[in-house]
Amino acid sequence: MIKRSVTMTLLGLALVGAGRLSAQEAVAGDLLPPNAKPGECYARMWAPPQYRTATERVMVKAESEQVQIIPARYETVTERVLVKEASSRLEVVPAQYGTETEQVLVKAAYTTWKKGTGPIQKVDEATGEIMCLVEIPAEYKTITRRVVKTPATTREVAIPAEYQTVTVRKMVEPAREVRTTIPAEYSTITKTELVSDGKLEWREILCETNMTQGRVRDIQLALRQAGYDPGSVDGVIGTGTMRAVNAYQRAKGLPVDPYLNVATVKSLGITLR
Repeated sequence: MIKRSVTMTLLGLALVGAGRLSAQEAVAGDLLPPNAKPGECYARMWAPPQYRTATERVMVKAESEQVQIIPARYETVTERVLVKEASSRLEVVPAQYGTETEQVLVKAAYTTWKKGTGPIQKVDEATGEIMCLVEIPAEYKTITRRVVKTPATTREVAIPAEYQTVTVRKMVEPAREVRTTIPAEYSTITKTELVSDGKLEWREILCETNMTQGRVRDIQLALRQAGYDPGSVDGVIGTGTMRAVNAYQRAKGLPVDPYLNVATVKSLGITLR
């Protein structure tokens, strides 16, 4: 018992030197397994740190927005444009003239006495003079004159608008913005997280005190049924049996020890009590 205690203490000090165990834990290594029962055997073993692999979705690039400018669209068109607006002007219509012929009185009619002759000529000039009252007709003169037939007037003349056909470049669609949302980019990373620190712990094992040949044979048969060849089923824990035990432990995630721990035995379905 003293030799075993010294061995475990030396193991604890060695782990302290390797940085895998604190001094406090090394001192605790001198303690005996707690709550042990008669017939149980324990080995103080180093339980390495436990890690787990976790995946995490992390954002690589934040969401952003892309702005695209769509330029204005133009077309060449032919159109009729107003050069001069419609207007009006006043136009003088000249008078219309004609000619008229008119008899103009030059000398009015009158009566005068004129000497006349009768059927019988007088013999004596001194007697028998004949005087006749004669009507002298009026004298007229024909004149031609220019007269206004239609007087001068004014009229409004409409002047139509003036147009010109031209070719122009016309905007059909104005420039505009197109905004596109660029989603955030994510990546899945794998990281290893520490679940528990490494430590020294007591593990219940099979030893000469609680191991029988029949129990070892049961363990060998259970290993073979589970697909792990222990070699000969002879009730002896040899190299082949421990190789199969360690392979089973690794596959099941059990502690891989140089001893046959009770956790492995129970996993194989072997009852110890």
